[in-house]
Amino acid sequence: MRIAILAFPRVQLLDVVGPADVFSEASRQLGKPRAYQVQVIGTEAGMLKSSSGLRLAVDATIATQRGAIDTLLVAGSPDIADMASDAQLQEWLRRQSRSVRRYGSVCTGAFVLAATGLLDGKRVATHWNAAERLAAAYPRACVEADAIYVKDGKLFTSAGVTAGMDLALAMVEEDHGRELALRVAREMVMFLKRPGGQSQFSAHLAAQTSERSSVRAVQDHVLANLKDDLSVPVLASRAGMSERNFARIFRSETGTTPAEFVEKARIDAARRLAEESDLPAKRLADAVGYANVDGFRRAFGRRLGVSLVAYRSRFAR
Repeated sequence: MRIAILAFPRVQLLDVVGPADVFSEASRQLGKPRAYQVQVIGTEAGMLKSSSGLRLAVDATIATQRGAIDTLLVAGSPDIADMASDAQLQEWLRRQSRSVRRYGSVCTGAFVLAATGLLDGKRVATHWNAAERLAAAYPRACVEADAIYVKDGKLFTSAGVTAGMDLALAMVEEDHGRELALRVAREMVMFLKRPGGQSQFSAHLAAQTSERSSVRAVQDHVLANLKDDLSVPVLASRAGMSERNFARIFRSETGTTPAEFVEKARIDAARRLAEESDLPAKRLADAVGYANVDGFRRAFGRRLGVSLVAYRSRFAR
């Protein structure tokens, strides 16, 4: 299977080499070095300077590429807007999309596909920090802001940077089964499916952003004690601050209010439980600190944009 990864000046290097290494390891595990043949296709010939400054050699360009492509992926870049407006590139992608078995994007590469119209009416993922921008610029695409990766027909899209490896691993599993994908994941020290699956920027990751140790300590307490009383007065007391000062500092450090952080943490935990168990809504609510199941359902829908029932039908194992 020929895997073509589209790259261009200022490309995010890991968007290219991450998936490439997953496919390469799959070939090694199969004992067939050419099971997956990865080809880097550039928008220009020669060496491309990536966003990190490292250089990447291309195997062909969109003008010189020949031969059938099985899977086509578009990498992302901090300067993706420059590529999304390239009419020649858009036409090449539209043409390739009709002949490849599957195509997609890693990270902000979704913007390039969106500009071609190939994301219209499709469920898609992108970097968490670009999801709102993608949805606003291309309202006909259904952006799933919490997804690590999304498959919609022959279209595969992933979240930011390292999520391209999750996407490639999902393709390996689709091609050769779970056992091979698990061997690849183990060798590359990856999860076959990340804990919390669909969340790109969960409360656990958000808790790493605070510089103030007292705020981080409160966040860690919240994450470890979701069933406890986590009201602002209780958390302020734990931080050794007045309620007003605590709320001000917490928002300044994290960009969110204490109540919003608590809700995000509880719903993130509930989402994982919903994926991994058959617990009814009342027991899910109890497990993450909601005394009222109706309040839990409203918070779940508000945070994830879908009802608990709809979420389970899409993501439960």
